[in-house]
Amino acid sequence: MGIIEIKNLSKTLGDFTLKIEKLDIEQGFITGFIGPNGSGKTTTINLIMNMISKDEGCIKVLGKDYVRDDLDIKEKIGYIGDVSGYLQDAKLKDIKKSIYTFYKNWDEDLYKSYINQFELNEEKIYKELSKGQQKKFELAMSLSHHPKLIIMDEPTANLDPLVRNEFLEILQDRIEKDNATIFYSTHITSDLDKVGDYLVFIYKGKIILSGDKDNILQNHVIVKGKKELLNYETKEIFISIHENSFGFEGLCVNRYEAYEIFGEEVVYDKPNLEDILTYYTRG
Repeated sequence: MGIIEIKNLSKTLGDFTLKIEKLDIEQGFITGFIGPNGSGKTTTINLIMNMISKDEGCIKVLGKDYVRDDLDIKEKIGYIGDVSGYLQDAKLKDIKKSIYTFYKNWDEDLYKSYINQFELNEEKIYKELSKGQQKKFELAMSLSHHPKLIIMDEPTANLDPLVRNEFLEILQDRIEKDNATIFYSTHITSDLDKVGDYLVFIYKGKIILSGDKDNILQNHVIVKGKKELLNYETKEIFISIHENSFGFEGLCVNRYEAYEIFGEEVVYDKPNLEDILTYYTRG
């Protein structure tokens, strides 16, 4: 059983439609939710968080349904989005005071340890913090009640690489200590190259690829060669192809099949997640 289970989900917002036939998020791992802006990542997360209503389908979180267990589910979720929702003119201590009572498992010692680690002054007003400090405070608030599920929607957008790395290290540490699960929506694929266990690619409201990150990276291959090697049959094995006056390069989902067809006549390169996303959306 996945910690998030989605079946036959659909939601239409204006001229955009999200359709997810099936999606299971494994417990105890980091699952990256990848796609270009406008692909449906935030809409999916808003549906998982019960912030908007679905048109059709079933969503279960922690094995429960929001219709019957809304408060119990949300108490076990830590959420970090692109926008925090905190009062911009409030002091950190007052934000914490207004929120922590909603969580039975609030751990004041853990919260204080994060505040000290991040060198945050609770007398400071939230809007006066840097972007990095704001995200660190949001992280402290989200992790201090020992959530079983941590949902993040573009949490590291506009942060410098050092802050992003620290952010990711803390999340990995919390997974190990609390056996937590992270569902991490981002268009910064390099973050997931480092820490992702599973991946879900979404594009134009549909899941186009999902699975174990290492298997996805190991199986896909970028093939580069001369244009005369391309014909109707050889093109069939590619997700998409880019051609120019010098030759072609394309992404194959099966490196062994590609080698059987092209042998030593082409160059084989290992793709990263950004390459894979680019070729799938191009195709």
